[in-house]
Amino acid sequence: MGIRSRCDPIGGDVILLLLSRLGSAQQQTRSADRTSTMNATMTASVSLRVPAGIRARANPAARSPAATGPVAMATGSRQMGSPIALRTRPAAGLRVGSHPAALKPAGSRARCVETRASASSAAAPTPDDASKPAGDDKVGFFAFLRAQCFYLFTFILALPLFASMVVMFPFVYFTDKYRRNALSFVNDVWATVSTSLFTPIEVIGRENLPSVETPAVYVANHASYLDIYSLFHLRRPFKFISKVSNFIIPIIGWSMYLTGHIALKRTDRKSQMKTLKDCRMLLQNDCSVLFFPEGTRSVDGTMADFKKGAFSVAAKENALVVPVTLVNCSKVMKNGREWAMRSVPGGIKVVVHPPIQSTDAQELCDKSYNTIKETLVQYS
Repeated sequence: MGIRSRCDPIGGDVILLLLSRLGSAQQQTRSADRTSTMNATMTASVSLRVPAGIRARANPAARSPAATGPVAMATGSRQMGSPIALRTRPAAGLRVGSHPAALKPAGSRARCVETRASASSAAAPTPDDASKPAGDDKVGFFAFLRAQCFYLFTFILALPLFASMVVMFPFVYFTDKYRRNALSFVNDVWATVSTSLFTPIEVIGRENLPSVETPAVYVANHASYLDIYSLFHLRRPFKFISKVSNFIIPIIGWSMYLTGHIALKRTDRKSQMKTLKDCRMLLQNDCSVLFFPEGTRSVDGTMADFKKGAFSVAAKENALVVPVTLVNCSKVMKNGREWAMRSVPGGIKVVVHPPIQSTDAQELCDKSYNTIKETLVQYS
């Protein structure tokens, strides 16, 4: 028997087969253990990241009335095989998420957006600052028609008034050479009647106006063709400075010459010096003058820096400076678009500020600029 066992190969094959099957079973058991461990780890990790609301939707038992509160959450945690501490309900008012930034009080993001929006709107430019009002590029037919009717009516009205000025001029020149009150009154009537049919103009602070006999330097912002029409509503016989080419306009320019307004060649240094000299002479003879310290009309309605010429004249003559703010002129008729005349709620406002007096030109310039600028912001 011993010799047969050593020589027979069948018995050895059976033993090898049994040993191989035993090794395979052990390997499968170890693999199953590793898989179970990995599944448990993944379950705990998911429990950390998934919000309570999503877990409730995933687990129907959590939506039942009996499955609410910390006890139910703990029960559900035991059923899923994850620690109770990982499945506790988040504190009220906190958002649960995978990022630490999610742990913020509810509503903080909304307040942050609201704050940014408020800051941006507060920093938004003023109207007359802004440069372009909404819908400014679209001019309606009635705005165009209103402007053409305005020009036609203004010209027709100027014909008889100009004839009366021609008749009065010789007498006025020899009796009231500087102020020319009678001719200035005709201008006031012309401007008041011309604008009253097309846009309302309100003068605010008329009590701040010096008397007709008191020489003063009036300074105003300049943004529209309608600025002079608006300032004539003050009913003061001031003389304003205008470029030479305006004096050759039929009827309108000729009436400016008869009234004694001052012609200026902008690019001529000698003409500029003569203009300032003429202004000082007018003040010395109890006649008021009007300046637009910006030097020209604003392109977009935004007030530019003031030049010191007007304030140097006032400081040297120790004359009153009367700041005047023109509101909405550029909205009614924008510079460069004189063919359109819009209807603006409230119309044009001419705000007269209390007079200021000083021998310091820079001080006069700064105070006037700040006063006019603040008023524009107030009415924007």
